[in-house]
Amino acid sequence: MSVSIPVAWVLRANTSGFTVGCSLLEPEMPQFGDFVKVTVTDTLNVIGVIYDTHISDDPSVRQLILAGDMEPAVILDQRRNRLVPIEMSVLAVGFERDGLWFQNLPPQPPISLDALNHCTPEEIVAFTENLDYLRLILKARQVPVDELLIANLTEAASHYAPARRRQFMLKAAREISRQLSGDLMRLDGILRQIRHAIAVDK
Repeated sequence: MSVSIPVAWVLRANTSGFTVGCSLLEPEMPQFGDFVKVTVTDTLNVIGVIYDTHISDDPSVRQLILAGDMEPAVILDQRRNRLVPIEMSVLAVGFERDGLWFQNLPPQPPISLDALNHCTPEEIVAFTENLDYLRLILKARQVPVDELLIANLTEAASHYAPARRRQFMLKAAREISRQLSGDLMRLDGILRQIRHAIAVDK
C-alpha cells in the first residue's frame, strides 16, 4: 500500500476497533464514515471506518473560561496546544495482507502509537468491490449504525467513476436489504437515505 502522512496515532485498541488521538482537527482529518488504515506489520494493514470523534475536557480550557480571556489569538493557541488529544473511534471492517483484501476482523489489532492514515481512493474502490464488510457495521454495538452506513457508502461512492456510482449504491442497497430482511422498518429508513444520496449525486 502507498505511503502517506499519518494524521493520528493509536491510543488503545481491541480486535473489533481502536481509538486514535490527534492534536487538532484540520480539514484533511478523517471524518465520520471515512475509511482509514493502520499498518500493523510489514504485511498487515487494518482497515477501519471512523464512527465517532470525542473532544475531551481540557484543563486549560476551564482556566480560560474562568479568566474570561477569550481573544481569538488565545483560542487559536489553545486549540493548537491542547493538553488532551482529540480522540477518534474506529470500527475495524477488514484488513489487507500481501496485496489481498479481507472483510473480516483483523487477526491482530494495532498497538499504541501505530500511525493512522487515510485510505487512498484506489484502496477504497478495491476494498468496496466486495460489500461483505457491511455486516460488521450492521452488527456493531454502541455505534450510530444507520447513519454510519450512509456516510460510509456516500464517501466510498465518491471515489468511483461517475458512471459507476449509482451502480455501487444500488449494489449496497441490495446487500443491506439482504442483511436486514427481518427488520423492514429500519431497512426502509436506510433505503430512503440511499435513494436520496443517489438523487443528490445526479
